[in-house]
Amino acid sequence: MSQLVHYEDQYLDLMRRIWNEGDERRDRTGVGTRSLFGETMRFSLRDDSIPLLTTKRVYWKTALREMLWFLSGDTNIRPLLQQGVRIWTEWPHQKYRAETDDDMSLADFEQNIVNDAEFARKWGDLGPVYGAQWVNWPRYEDAGQGLFRRSDQGYNQIVELISSLRTNPASRRHIFTGWNVAELSQMALPPCHMTYQFHVQSDGGLSCLLFQRSCDLGLGFAFNIFEAALLTRMIADQTGLHAHELVWTGGDVHLYLNHAELVEEQLKRTPSGAPKMRIIRKADDIFSYQFSDFVVEDYNPLQHIAAPVAI
Repeated sequence: MSQLVHYEDQYLDLMRRIWNEGDERRDRTGVGTRSLFGETMRFSLRDDSIPLLTTKRVYWKTALREMLWFLSGDTNIRPLLQQGVRIWTEWPHQKYRAETDDDMSLADFEQNIVNDAEFARKWGDLGPVYGAQWVNWPRYEDAGQGLFRRSDQGYNQIVELISSLRTNPASRRHIFTGWNVAELSQMALPPCHMTYQFHVQSDGGLSCLLFQRSCDLGLGFAFNIFEAALLTRMIADQTGLHAHELVWTGGDVHLYLNHAELVEEQLKRTPSGAPKMRIIRKADDIFSYQFSDFVVEDYNPLQHIAAPVAI
């Protein structure tokens, strides 16, 4: 392995190792992958640093909108589509076509979601995915006679996390997760970036460790790492800490076999630059940030590389 001199070099090195040495096998999508198991990368978040890939353009504005949507607790794609964010629509579209035998195009499906609230309610919901678990984890109350009923108000893991960081920063329990075993079968897609743990240094430096059970290194990772860094910066802003480091650990880290052009093109490219992200307004709470509160500077990536999404 060559000496790593840019934060993105470790990503490209992992991509190269997976493509050249990864175990080739069939997967859930039927496309097939090459994969390695148990990989780790570290990214500095100091001085407003943000780990945006520079060897291809990452549409960070879309990723930002997705993170704000997660924090809202919403699980319906309608508010995303109203903002022009289409990254979640293939799963409900596939379900719609399977259950109705209607071969409606993806574009028409998306337009119906935007225009028709009732259609969106019926076909646009993804089940209890990320946001539902993060801010409304099911809570049950004693209903008497040995019975329990689900409470209208669930457990807000993000609120509790921020409270614990403020009141007990040395704790080793600063954790939230989306892996609710009882509800996995109801989700359009079980959480890939599933568990986040936070650590506070004695100087107030906040670090995040993200465990991602499954990672599409060619497509999904760019959003995953940006959003984890974004969330860490937001939490630091809310708790009076300063962002220090993001540690990413992947379980099954893979490249799809139909992404050969993406992989081979990206591995030819050389990373450069040091983008920054600033939060220009501290919101009253972490759920009140708006898109306009974030600015990315000094980001001059190479052109985007398109590749199909395996669903």
